[in-house]
Amino acid sequence: MRSCLIADDHPLMRAALAATVASGWPDATIAEASDFTAALRLAADAPDLCIVDLAMPGAAPVAGIMQLRAAAPATHILVVSGIDDDAVMMELLDCGVSGFVPKSAPPGVVAAALALVLAGGRYLPERVAAIAANRPQRTLSARQIEVLRLMAAGQSNKAIARLLGLTPATVKSHVAATLAGLAAANRTEAAARGRELGLV
Repeated sequence: MRSCLIADDHPLMRAALAATVASGWPDATIAEASDFTAALRLAADAPDLCIVDLAMPGAAPVAGIMQLRAAAPATHILVVSGIDDDAVMMELLDCGVSGFVPKSAPPGVVAAALALVLAGGRYLPERVAAIAANRPQRTLSARQIEVLRLMAAGQSNKAIARLLGLTPATVKSHVAATLAGLAAANRTEAAARGRELGLV
């Protein structure tokens, strides 16, 4: 059974997001949190997806996301927030989030973003995607380059975990960080950019 954590300090927003998730995931178990402290506690259950606001009690925006990522490295994180700052968005990408949706977006956009993220893609507003594509590439760690090379060779996360002696959750976290570091939307794009940079 799929599971989703919705973290937002506004009850009406949580209800709206829960309804959107339920429409696409009728069988999903949905947990709710009103601050980062509660979200971190619930993230220990490793939900498939976490939809989170940035402006919540308990932590600064980027720090809160970093803590969620550490608590649930295999969880897809989709930020739905009223904060619309390019620098913050770039920091979030470096944290390995799967997407960002402005709260001003219509429900259909939120539903489309959910579907894309759960299919392994990444949803970004056009402006943020353009900035990410044009910024200098973030340096990858040695382990992330190892993961990138195996991804480019067509290895699955399970195979990479076996080859590198890591857990699948750790590999998933490295994959997310590698995609973010290369500003790539998927594994194929990451492999192509890795070849362009001489990493593969």
